[in-house]
Amino acid sequence: MQSKDISFSKELIKGKITEIIFEQMFRKSRQFTILHFGYEYTLPELAQYQDLLAKKGILDNIRHSPDFILISQDKTKVYFVEVKYRTDINEKEVLKIAKNLVDEGWRSPWLFMASPKGFFFEPCHTIIKNGGKIGVLYSTSIDTKTQTEYSNLLNEFMSSSKK
Repeated sequence: MQSKDISFSKELIKGKITEIIFEQMFRKSRQFTILHFGYEYTLPELAQYQDLLAKKGILDNIRHSPDFILISQDKTKVYFVEVKYRTDINEKEVLKIAKNLVDEGWRSPWLFMASPKGFFFEPCHTIIKNGGKIGVLYSTSIDTKTQTEYSNLLNEFMSSSKK
């Protein structure tokens, strides 16, 4: 039986692998500029202002920020994206994640979920409207060949983590 520390670390590593897969796959498409946006990237820089920011509630907002910002190449569209890995896509959990992002005040957040069955990507408002159902990542965003390559890579890493 694994300790809590090892279990936590294992889940953290799975999350980072999923974020890297997301970033590399979207970078390969050349349709977007990809910016890291999660708290783990912004919080260290803001630590020196902790007292000031804590009083204004800014740190709480940052702690719940999506993982990435995608900016379309023509600079007309911006997407705030939360990235998650799940062995099984559970509609109740997907709905909860989507609602949390919307409740945190993020304007038009999107959810990207990776699983052994493939990639799913949809606006949180659509997920909420559909009761937790999340649509597949369409080939218009990332071509099918690229999705298959990265899905295989993700599954390779995740299956080796079970050993």
